[in-house]
Amino acid sequence: MEWASVCAVAVVLCVGVCGGEARESSDRLPRVGTPPVGMMYHGVFPGGYSGAEDDITAEQVASYEDAVGKRVAWVYFSHNWYQGTEFPRETAEWIRELGAVPFIRLMLREEWGREGNRFSVEAVLEGRLDAELRRWGEAAREFGTPLIAEFGTEVNGEWFPWNGSHHGGGQTDGFGDPGKPDGPERFVAAYRHIVETIRGEGASNITWVFHVNASDWPRTPWNRFENYYPGDEYVDWVGMSGYGPQQPTDDGVETFREQMDGCYARLERLAVGKPVIVPEFGCTAGSPAAKPEEWAGAALDDILGGRWPRVIGFSWWNERWQNDDNRAHDSDMRVENTPALAAVFKAKLAGAADRLVGRPVPGAS
Repeated sequence: MEWASVCAVAVVLCVGVCGGEARESSDRLPRVGTPPVGMMYHGVFPGGYSGAEDDITAEQVASYEDAVGKRVAWVYFSHNWYQGTEFPRETAEWIRELGAVPFIRLMLREEWGREGNRFSVEAVLEGRLDAELRRWGEAAREFGTPLIAEFGTEVNGEWFPWNGSHHGGGQTDGFGDPGKPDGPERFVAAYRHIVETIRGEGASNITWVFHVNASDWPRTPWNRFENYYPGDEYVDWVGMSGYGPQQPTDDGVETFREQMDGCYARLERLAVGKPVIVPEFGCTAGSPAAKPEEWAGAALDDILGGRWPRVIGFSWWNERWQNDDNRAHDSDMRVENTPALAAVFKAKLAGAADRLVGRPVPGAS
């Protein structure tokens, strides 16, 4: 069935569903399907302007697609709850109008630099966000067509507030099972609660992603990403982030292959049979440690060449941002701004055209 037809059917279903039979009828809502064996999705985080990762535009998506010569199957972006807790319908709608699926990073966090966190793991566990989560789930259901969502982006990295270092770390006497570290255990309980609450509103059109960083930080046994896994019932796909230099001042670098090889093996053991995606990878221009066209070219060769057979999709982090008052230190991963990088993307994606799914494949709810 053509994707446009699937969307039309879903909207018709939603009209009937939203009149009062939502939970009973929501099992008919379409979801994103797994592409055929050997095929994969190509997506993008198109950049935004403010650094908040939530102010993306259709023009940015078109600019990226023009630069790489291929359409995208999903558009990745953040929903920052400090900006508002309502489902980001306006953004999701224009992404759908492009023929792509909205891929939403559910970012329960405060603005950087603000003390406290109204949206903490503890707030989730205490039920203080249930009303907001139910409204989000209801709106996601009413959206009517496929969505991809994740909570706990790069959970094994201490830079995000849901990492276990902020919630008990490796202690074992403050929450739940005394044989498990409290920080990860609290996250698992929060993730499950979020998914259960949103699913409870009939939002069966969501594909849920468990997204880790390629390496654990801090590098302690309790913080291994395996400890954060919510369980197969709550996760549809698993994913990892892998980056080259993120700032021009970075003087060390790992190849994408070095990062992915170890992470992929762990994900295979952790989530047996689950599809794997790369929701984030990128490399800045201007670093002496690596040229982005070389770093990205090698990464694309491995991804598209099937080095990791369970990988079904990937998306480039196509952003530019300021790091300090010296403009020479700005990070720039925008393909459009580095002609050599754009040429590599265009050539690699064209060479793998028979393996790329330009539009999402319909799947069962």
